[in-house]
Amino acid sequence: MDKLNLTDLLESNAYPGRGIVLGRSADNKYSVAAYFIMGRSENSRNRVFTVTEDGIRTEAHDPSKMTDPSLIIYHPVRKVGNDLIVTNGDQTDTIRDGLLAGRSFGQALHTREFEPDGPNYTPRISGILCENGSFRLSILKSADGDPSCCHRYFYTYDHPLAGEGRFIHTYMGDGTPLPSFEGEPERVILDAPSAEALAGQMWNALNPDNKVSLFVRYTDLATGEYQQVIRNKF
Repeated sequence: MDKLNLTDLLESNAYPGRGIVLGRSADNKYSVAAYFIMGRSENSRNRVFTVTEDGIRTEAHDPSKMTDPSLIIYHPVRKVGNDLIVTNGDQTDTIRDGLLAGRSFGQALHTREFEPDGPNYTPRISGILCENGSFRLSILKSADGDPSCCHRYFYTYDHPLAGEGRFIHTYMGDGTPLPSFEGEPERVILDAPSAEALAGQMWNALNPDNKVSLFVRYTDLATGEYQQVIRNKF
């Protein structure tokens, strides 16, 4: 699989939906995690990322305009021990609770499926970034829009290479219904020297009308200390 330019991927897709990037910095010193959300409706766009004790959560920018909090208000990022969970929904809590109960990332996700938002049936994308920099990604999706069948895909990256990551997102692009992500997580170049630099690249590349919020974290593999950046449209 060829390494792709993350900026080009984002600029060429007006609506990837929600996306996760996990990987390793070019200097091999940091593990990298990024998560973004986009929106087409006023309800989806009316959100911001806020910092919590163990990660981040989505909140309404203007609570008076929030019409339906289901599927859009959740904790996208939570830390469990020294591992970082990143997802596009409340399955963050499912994974966290499963790990604390002695279950694996995969075992926890086998209790969940895609979102009940027909006709899109938005995939649930999830990742876990381990203390040593290894990571796993997953996508739970309907069978080409048929909600009677859930396809579950899991990807393990035990020895990430310096300067590259994997990118998975909910949609292949805009449409009605929205076309679910297909194939293996995309192999992308991570050449930004810092969380601030990567956040700038990604934020500028995301569609200006649809982008809502972005989270980027660079974690020092030797010390566990991290740089974190959050960008909100509002």
